[in-house]
Amino acid sequence: MAEVNVTINGRTFGIACDDGQEQRVLDLGKYVDERLRDISRAGAANNESHLMVLTLLVLADEVFDLLENGGQEAVAPKNGASMNGDEEQRFVNAIDYLANRIDSIAGSIQKVS
Repeated sequence: MAEVNVTINGRTFGIACDDGQEQRVLDLGKYVDERLRDISRAGAANNESHLMVLTLLVLADEVFDLLENGGQEAVAPKNGASMNGDEEQRFVNAIDYLANRIDSIAGSIQKVS
């Protein structure tokens, strides 16, 4: 089991992944951070928790579009690579994992506030 550091919204998170998947997780983290920054620049969020939720919803929307279109319009990091079925599942799993982490962080932030 490997671990990589992913930076999202200026915060670094240690993420465990299968050996050999380190670059993929880094690419996914970069993609999530880019989408988050796009949403942040649009001024759509009231606070960091809201920004995280909006970002997750946008990413989930991309995944649903991908699933509804049978993979015809693949969502992938901006390097232009499309995903096969295994990569798509890892992408969905990464989103689920990050959603749980963000939910945990948001809960911690709410307790501190």
